[in-house]
Amino acid sequence: MMSINLSLDNLEASFPADFTEDQKAAAKTLFYKNLALAAHTFYGGKIQVVPSCGVYGLNWFNAWYTPGVSKISTTIRDDNDTSFALSSRGNMVAVVSDSTRVLGDGDCTPPGGLGVMEGKAMLMKYLGGVDSIPLCIDSRDESGKNSPEKIIDFVKMVQHSVGAVNLEDISQPNCFKVLDELREACDIPVWHDDAQGTACVTLAGLLNALKLTGRSLSDAKIVLLGSGASNSTIARLILADGGDPAKMVVFDTRGGLHADRKDIEADKRYYRKWELCQQTNPKKINDIAEALKGADVLIALSQPGPDTVKKEWIFGMAKDSIVFVCANPVPEIWPYAAHEAGAAIVATGRGDFPNQVNNSVCFPGILKGALIVRARKITDAMAIRCAHSIADFSEKLGISRNNIIATMKETELFAVEAADVAMQAIADGVARVNLTWQQVYDTALADIKASRKLTDDMMKLGHIQEPPQSMLQEALDKAIAEIKKK
Repeated sequence: MMSINLSLDNLEASFPADFTEDQKAAAKTLFYKNLALAAHTFYGGKIQVVPSCGVYGLNWFNAWYTPGVSKISTTIRDDNDTSFALSSRGNMVAVVSDSTRVLGDGDCTPPGGLGVMEGKAMLMKYLGGVDSIPLCIDSRDESGKNSPEKIIDFVKMVQHSVGAVNLEDISQPNCFKVLDELREACDIPVWHDDAQGTACVTLAGLLNALKLTGRSLSDAKIVLLGSGASNSTIARLILADGGDPAKMVVFDTRGGLHADRKDIEADKRYYRKWELCQQTNPKKINDIAEALKGADVLIALSQPGPDTVKKEWIFGMAKDSIVFVCANPVPEIWPYAAHEAGAAIVATGRGDFPNQVNNSVCFPGILKGALIVRARKITDAMAIRCAHSIADFSEKLGISRNNIIATMKETELFAVEAADVAMQAIADGVARVNLTWQQVYDTALADIKASRKLTDDMMKLGHIQEPPQSMLQEALDKAIAEIKKK
């Protein structure tokens, strides 16, 4: 067993040699949780606000603030669209959540979501050159219930300060109403990353997995386990991109979605699920094992595992099956177990396994593209365009069964996504600004490189302190000790 290094790239080798695959997978989760708590304590969170302008003398405050700033206020008053150029609004996203469904941990109370929302803001800046602010709000009404109207009203009020809104970790069914109403009511993009972002990157990974196994989207038999915001939107985008609804079955905790599900039809809050009931599963299959017999694809975003998806279910799937198990923080089945059961391609939402299908390779690029052309909304066509952009970029890099999609390491990916999405926004008539593909690409890439250089410079100059080696080792030792107890 060796000491873990700062880059964490030798984590796997740092575990005891006698650890099983199950133990290693569980130890990784524990290690990252231990490290997260220690590192967040060390840094006091992970984002800060710094000026984007120079202070060349105290007299400059007369331009940055009063009296000079009065000209900025009156200019924006006379033409609100100038706010995108004269303030940070043009490159600013609000990450809004009521923290009612944070990862696999459920309702974490409003401030409990800050870790995730700060993380989203950090990724946007580093990967996409996009500034953002985390806003965790209390959506409870007078009766104590979480109200979608409270979130809708908040976003409508805050939209004038930002160029886009990223909704995050809002429980269903509220998430559906919040997104659909705000997409139409607001004059800026309102994007639900758990739903649209996950759907976009899942579609991208699926397109390449189908290529690698000699299938087409229209011919594939697809089963989705879970019908929350993510899987409902994944199903919708797959169908919009050419998937066959007669070959799709979606499951919730009560069984398959189909036209006889009167419980869903009766609850108008679940209108998105009812749409899927009407479109898919014509045979009205209610048993997951039955649905998976001969299925080409399983896409699971349900309860964290590792035994939510059974090996025998995968045994019954078609040859060279494709299995996406993307529950966080633990996939519905460990990848090695899915492979043992016959899956040819296995993807998860985690970066410590091959084939990470995670919205982190999507949302920084799609939001950057929307911001650059000052889009009024993000259409489904823009999300599908982004999925194909990711898939095509990944294919040009070179894809394989253990590498179906590009990772966050590919700086250029986000600039390409931004340009492709911006062109779709212009084609859809939702862009305020008309630019060429190259103009958007050049702007996005320059901003991304500048953002990464800023972080690198802050680390080199000591403005961001290096964590002590003992912090990493203690997190590792605790994880190993916990696994050995079991």
